[in-house]
Amino acid sequence: MFRIETDSHARDTVLRLSGWMQSRHIPELKGEIEGSGRKIILDLGKVTLVDREVVRFLGACAAKGMELRDCPSYIQLWLASEKNSDSSA
Repeated sequence: MFRIETDSHARDTVLRLSGWMQSRHIPELKGEIEGSGRKIILDLGKVTLVDREVVRFLGACAAKGMELRDCPSYIQLWLASEKNSDSSA
């Protein structure tokens, strides 16, 4: 099960993600991001599993300046691997 919890502050919005995030959840997360109008922080501390499309989406979010907070090490390594494979292509 995947869940998004929103916590808005004066200048930013923290989206706490939890569970198994699959590519089918990306449109829901995009809607939360676009509807915020504030700086977005994606808290990944409770994400248990992701697929490749999610990793690519998270990489694009980070490239746009979004903070990936409490990102599990396996996702960090995967993001780095995707970035390296994109730059070598």
